[in-house]
Amino acid sequence: MNKFTPENIETLEQIILARRDVRGNRFINTPILQKDLDKILFAGVNAPSVGFSQPWEFVVIKDLDIRNKIKDSFFEENEKAKTLFEGKKADAYTQLKLEGIVESALNIAVFYKPSEHPVLGQTTMKEAGVYSVVCAIQNMWLMARALNVGLGWVSILDPNKIKTILNAPENRQLIGYLCLGHVDKFYENPELERLQWEKRKNINDVVIKECYQ
Repeated sequence: MNKFTPENIETLEQIILARRDVRGNRFINTPILQKDLDKILFAGVNAPSVGFSQPWEFVVIKDLDIRNKIKDSFFEENEKAKTLFEGKKADAYTQLKLEGIVESALNIAVFYKPSEHPVLGQTTMKEAGVYSVVCAIQNMWLMARALNVGLGWVSILDPNKIKTILNAPENRQLIGYLCLGHVDKFYENPELERLQWEKRKNINDVVIKECYQ
C-alpha cells in the first residue's frame, strides 16, 4: 500500500488550489505534447466510478472545422444566456470570455455511456453514473494543471447539437466539453472571484454536523 509523505500531500493541495477554469484569452499557440495528453486521459480513465462501470468516452477534437461548428452552438446559447442576467451582472456578462473552443490546442467532449445492464450502486441513484464521469473530468483537470496545461469547461452549449456534430450515438449523454492548451499565465485566484461575480463561501457555512436543523 502506498503511504504518502507530508510533501506529497502539500503538492496535491497546491494543485487543487491552483486549478483554474481557463478562458480563450489565456491560451497560447503551443501544441500539447502527446505524452501530456496521454497522461490527462490516463487520469480520466482511472477515476472512481459507481460499480466500476467506467461509463465514460472521450472524443479528442483537433479539427478546426468541427470546432467552429461547436463554437456556433456556443454563440447561439450565449445569446440566450445574456438575457437571464440583470444590472451589473448583465454588463459584466457581456465582457466575459467564456470559451476557448478554437483558441485552445484541442477540445475533448466527454460523454456518459449508460450500461445496458444493472450497475452495482446505481440501481437507486441513477445519476451516479453521470457523477462518475464528472469525477473523470476532475481527475483530468487536476492532471492538466499539474502538467501546466490549461483546461476550460464550456457548458453554454446545446448537448443535442454537439451530439449531432460529433455523430455521437443516440444513447450517449454529453457531460463536459473541455478546451485544453498551454496558457500565458494562470490567475492567482479564480477569474470570477477576481471579477467579484461571486464571493468564495466560508467552509463553516457549507459544512453541517450530523443533520440539518
